[in-house]
Amino acid sequence: MAYIEFKNIRKSYDGENLVLKNLNLQVNEGELVTLLGPSGCGKSTLLRSLAGFEAIDGGSIHINGQDVTDLPPGKRNIGMVFQQYSLFPNMNVAENIAFGLKMQKMNQRVIKEKVARIIELVELSGKENHYPAQLSGGQKQRVALARAIVTEPKVLLLDEPLSAIDALLRKNLQKQIRRIQKALHITTIFVTHDQDEAMLMSDVIHVMASGKIEQSGTPTEIYTHPETHFVASFIGNYNLLARSDFEKLTGQKKQVDQVAIRPEAIEYFKDPQLETDDYLYFKGKVVDETISGNILSYVIETEQGVQLRADHLYRTFNLLDKGEQVFLKVEKRNVLEY
Repeated sequence: MAYIEFKNIRKSYDGENLVLKNLNLQVNEGELVTLLGPSGCGKSTLLRSLAGFEAIDGGSIHINGQDVTDLPPGKRNIGMVFQQYSLFPNMNVAENIAFGLKMQKMNQRVIKEKVARIIELVELSGKENHYPAQLSGGQKQRVALARAIVTEPKVLLLDEPLSAIDALLRKNLQKQIRRIQKALHITTIFVTHDQDEAMLMSDVIHVMASGKIEQSGTPTEIYTHPETHFVASFIGNYNLLARSDFEKLTGQKKQVDQVAIRPEAIEYFKDPQLETDDYLYFKGKVVDETISGNILSYVIETEQGVQLRADHLYRTFNLLDKGEQVFLKVEKRNVLEY
């Protein structure tokens, strides 16, 4: 049995337009699960309904076999970290982390031990007596995380906690959160609209759109085998071709509406290649280029007038110039049909 179960969840804010549409979702114990999707897809609403901050219109929510649908937030034993740090400015790091334990009227000696252990876990040793105004954004977020997990909740919820942090620090915090989650083996649901963040951190990704789950799977499954047009367009910048364009490009008839090809699945060469039955071959010229970190991204217009994006790791020998003629090939198994 799943540790967390959402059963036929319905939610609307105006009585008509459903934000969550009979949604069903299961989370296994100890997993870090990500709800990934664009703004307005319902991911934060689903998270807040689990926490008890949003009442649902229909369905039920279970944690470890217990129906918590009508329980108040304080009775659900859930820790939550928001985008805003929400730290008490008049309390130092240790006092902020200890706040929830004091509300539980825990023994002072036990509180001190727990706080010390969590401070070490989140790598804030030496910052115990600092106040929020003396901390960086990343340190504040780690204090918020420590405060959420020190009470040993059944479930940890993370609602886009890193979206206000700069890119370099964000990557470091992603790794730290994943390390802490694994160390505590705490069942965690993470909300984000950043696909790279979801791919890096998750055991399982649930891609959401318009109040429902479009696809669930491991990061590798989601990326390599998107099951719907939406997932293919949202994950990994696929080349999405209408049937007419694909038929014009290849001369092959298709019975599907669209095909999708990952940019990194398209190989390019400066010289013609020996053709085999396992590949499709095209000829074209470079019409645009983008360098993003160590990724070279080229837009290539084929002789048939169809544009394809090809991504490759930066190498001095595979640089292309605008207007340069290139030869392309893509393995047939990497052409996904919809």
